[in-house]
Amino acid sequence: MSFRLVRAAAAVLLSTAALAACGSSGSGDQTAEGPTRTVKHAMGETKVPETPKRVVVLDTDKLDSMVSLGLSPVGAAQADASQKWPKYLGSALDATKAVGTLQAPNMEAIAALKPDLILGSKFRQEQFYAKLSRIAPTVFTEKVGSTWKENFLLDADALGKKAQAEKLLADYQARARSLNGSDAGTVSIIRFIPGTIRMYGPTSFSGIVVGDAGFARPEPQQLNGAADRRFAELSQENLSQADGDVLFYCAYGEQAAQAQASVTAGPLWKNLKAVENGTAHNVDDEIWMTGIGVTAAGKILDDLEKYAKP
Repeated sequence: MSFRLVRAAAAVLLSTAALAACGSSGSGDQTAEGPTRTVKHAMGETKVPETPKRVVVLDTDKLDSMVSLGLSPVGAAQADASQKWPKYLGSALDATKAVGTLQAPNMEAIAALKPDLILGSKFRQEQFYAKLSRIAPTVFTEKVGSTWKENFLLDADALGKKAQAEKLLADYQARARSLNGSDAGTVSIIRFIPGTIRMYGPTSFSGIVVGDAGFARPEPQQLNGAADRRFAELSQENLSQADGDVLFYCAYGEQAAQAQASVTAGPLWKNLKAVENGTAHNVDDEIWMTGIGVTAAGKILDDLEKYAKP
């Protein structure tokens, strides 16, 4: 072989090695293989696979989104290390692997699953976006909860399922309107979390669903004038603000469930009109609070139809 051919072959080998090193070191954004689409999201624009096959999700709403669309993520972050996958989503998540928590996703565990798409939230994981993007094409929604419908459509777009998502949302909206709760009185939403009680306002996930169904809210829970109308803390001394014609309450975690049991056994709770009238209902926190998706929203409508519809 001539010296010129040897030198050319060596140059090709060096170039190939450099590309491999670049890909393995994570020095740049990971790009999708095969046909792609460009998706605009909270962090810019990302080229994603036409049909992602191995998806990792980093927020609870995206679990609901994927299952609602007939898909299952290969990996998902947990609200905390002891969290189980939501029961209301059935067996769709049986094979899903845990990849850290919402606040601290485990990069090694994510990379080991070889995802071709990562779905997350700027609100929770902005600081991890660059690292995640080196593992796989990454799409972030902006906020959580209050923008659940927009988030669902964006996640669905990244998954190549936007038309299906639009149909699911339209069906949800039609059913919500059909409940016509405008003559049903007020609906109160209360949640026990470790260390405090919250009342949920009109821009929270469950508050939006109740509003879509036409139900009015107690005046204190409208949170008029508040900078954040998702929720406000509620002390036992002003527990009367938890009252409504119908009251839905839930607890996040075992510690909060114990606090709920203590409060609901007390005289201030028992004096609430909804409690006296038998219209206070203990509901599933995974559905009313952490589901944040179209399937969870449908199950909230089930509760409203069962307990609050006139």
